[in-house]
Amino acid sequence: MTSDTWKDYVKNKPKKPKPLSGLRVLEVCTIVFGPSGPSWLAEMGAEAIKVEIPPLGDLERDLSCSGFRFKEQSPLFLHDNVNKYYLGLDLHKPEGQEIFCQLAAKADIIENNLRPGVMERFNVDYRKIQKINPGIIYLEKNGFGQWGPYAEENRPSNDGASQAFSGIAWMSTFPGQTPIKQMIYLSDMYGALLAEVAVLSALHHRDRTGKGQYIEISQTESIMRTMSWVWPYLDITGKNPPPAGNRDVSVCPADTFCCSDDSMVSLAAAAPLEFAGLCAAMGRPELAHDQRFADHLTRLQEENATALLEIIAGWAAQHTAQEIEALAREHGFAASRVRDAAQVMADRHTRQRGFMTQMDDAMYGTYLDHEFPVMMSATPPQKKWAARAVGFDNEFLMKNLLNKSEEELKALYETGALGKWADRPGRRPPPDWDGSSDLILSRDQTPAQAERGEK
Repeated sequence: MTSDTWKDYVKNKPKKPKPLSGLRVLEVCTIVFGPSGPSWLAEMGAEAIKVEIPPLGDLERDLSCSGFRFKEQSPLFLHDNVNKYYLGLDLHKPEGQEIFCQLAAKADIIENNLRPGVMERFNVDYRKIQKINPGIIYLEKNGFGQWGPYAEENRPSNDGASQAFSGIAWMSTFPGQTPIKQMIYLSDMYGALLAEVAVLSALHHRDRTGKGQYIEISQTESIMRTMSWVWPYLDITGKNPPPAGNRDVSVCPADTFCCSDDSMVSLAAAAPLEFAGLCAAMGRPELAHDQRFADHLTRLQEENATALLEIIAGWAAQHTAQEIEALAREHGFAASRVRDAAQVMADRHTRQRGFMTQMDDAMYGTYLDHEFPVMMSATPPQKKWAARAVGFDNEFLMKNLLNKSEEELKALYETGALGKWADRPGRRPPPDWDGSSDLILSRDQTPAQAERGEK
């Protein structure tokens, strides 16, 4: 049954409808935490319009690993901003604010991650938009929420600050060592994901009641959710859980061990059969009956856990990671070598399932990126096109959504309400752009466009 359901799944993705087709998202977002959420909705088929203040737009266009750019664009920006339409709209201008309100009247969702009060100063806050469109789902997300002491201080935040402030950086290290910020944008991505859960829930509420609502989310409070057991444990025991490195203090055994080939393996065996399998794999079946390790709660006691992990470390040091993985498959416990990004990208399992997908973009060409990691048999998500320059789709959006004439467009450009990219890397199209390829007016009759339709 499973094989029939997913047969030719990757090949047939483009032919199938998308789950959020027909929804329109208007975003005023910047730097990972903001734009990643609308991008996920866009991969699910929503029409996402990225509003940027011209000519520089989203600061994320300047964020790139060690300064590397692909055809002048940041790989981070390319990843976080797929399937979007790009509007250069200056919300400082009254004319720009009016255009935003006209788009808001036709939108389902509005998202921003600006500091508290900014959208109000732009005259496009929730109270105003709700009067124009009572069904709007209006999401504001930032470091500390829209109210409370830190919001009142107008305290800025970013992913690293959030990891530090939440306590997750302190817990993500080894005892006695410097706290570690995860290299990935953990707080940004997880906070954005929770925000979209709220957005979809609000859409369900609107389907039943016809009413929209206002949503706010704190980046820091979101990442605290991942720390799960820490909060009730701290309250009940009064003990501050110390850092434990790679060891899982709620599962035993569960840790990362050095192998004979200078690689490392992450191993866990909590359930009775798993632990018995690990003991057999180590050639020490008697350990499964040792009073110190007889059941999981007994193994979790610090003295017993330390002794057991030392035994496993000694055994792992005599084997390669590949040998341990093979023994884990044979004996029924979890073990995986610690891989680097290149090894993950080359993995045949990931490639075959389509989650490391080949982008074939009219402007940026071909490159590999990670597909939205959910498989849906009837309505699969899909990356369709990459990021675009600031204001790249101005004419299409103004004419097709708001029925603006050439004279009205000219006036909007003259007032500065509409604008396009600065002539600098990350803002402009790639250097080899021919000046016309992939302009939205030339592709608006393709299936990718036709499935969205106009409201």
